[in-house]
Amino acid sequence: MTTLSPTHQLYRLAAEQKSAEVTDWSARISWVIGLIVLIAFVYWLMRQGWKWRGSLQSGLSDLAATPDGFADGDKLLTLTGRYHASTTAGQWLDRIVAHGLGTRSRVELTLTEQGLDVVRPGATDFFVPAADLREARTDKALAGKVLPEGGLLVITWALGDQLIDSGFRSDHSAEHAAWVEAVNGLTTTHLTSTTEGTAR
Repeated sequence: MTTLSPTHQLYRLAAEQKSAEVTDWSARISWVIGLIVLIAFVYWLMRQGWKWRGSLQSGLSDLAATPDGFADGDKLLTLTGRYHASTTAGQWLDRIVAHGLGTRSRVELTLTEQGLDVVRPGATDFFVPAADLREARTDKALAGKVLPEGGLLVITWALGDQLIDSGFRSDHSAEHAAWVEAVNGLTTTHLTSTTEGTAR
């Protein structure tokens, strides 16, 4: 059996030992900066797309304001929850951003014989006269937002010549069915009275 000299043993020991890897901080910092720049660029593109869509929709009629004395009328229903989005009616991905309708927010809805009052803390409030209400339904998706079946209350209404679907989610989703019935009942009543008035 061959015995290695102390010198050879030291050489073998040195060869077997691995030096600790040195962290290349300059490469890591470069990657982090590159990632931040990429995220900022994507965010900028999204904002430009939002502005571009808003400019395309600049021809939409102005939103109606809540009429004087509205708060004194009899309330058919009230609701607190979230406003999710508005889209072109029947096109659940065609988001409308003009007049602040693209901003998600908390919401308080009040329905009376005069129409629907939409109060949005931190965003633009608007009013939909009863004559402009078209229908209501429950749904699960709007403007890319997908919820469980019946998780959205979608109200279709007219803004000038444009039909719009607006999506709301009540803090108590069981209320959605009552809202569908009330809004559709109001639109039917208004349509009947308008038809009778025209016939006369």
